[in-house]
Amino acid sequence: IGLFVVNHALQHTGLAARGLAALAAAGLPLDSPGPMFLITLAGSNLVSNVPAVMLLLPAATQEWSGPLLALTSTLAGNLLIVGSIANIIVVDAAARRGIRIDWRLHARVGVPVTLATLGIAAAWLAWSLR
Repeated sequence: IGLFVVNHALQHTGLAARGLAALAAAGLPLDSPGPMFLITLAGSNLVSNVPAVMLLLPAATQEWSGPLLALTSTLAGNLLIVGSIANIIVVDAAARRGIRIDWRLHARVGVPVTLATLGIAAAWLAWSLR
C-alpha cells in the first residue's frame, strides 16, 4: 500500500510529470513504443509493475500505449521478485511452509523466462505497430 501512497504523492506534487519530461529530454520519449517498452520494463522492476504503470499512465496517450503497458508490465514483473506483488506473496507463502526462494533462485528462472517472453512480446509489438 505504501507504494500507492508514494505514487499518489509523486503525481500530486508534479514530480512524476517532471520525471516523464526528464525521460523525454534524455531521448526516451514515452510517446514512442521502444522507450515506453524499456521504461515499463525498468520501472516494473524498480517499484513493482502496478505502481510503475500508474506512474506511466499520464504518458499513455497513444492508441498502442495501453496494450503495451499491460503486456510489458505483466511480463516484466517476472524478472525480479520485486517486479510483482504476486511474486512477493508467493515467496512469503513458500517461506511460511519452509520453502526458501531467494533472489538467486528466482533469478535463475525469472530472468531467462522474462527475457524470452519480452523478446517475443517486443517482436509482436513491432510487427503489430508497423
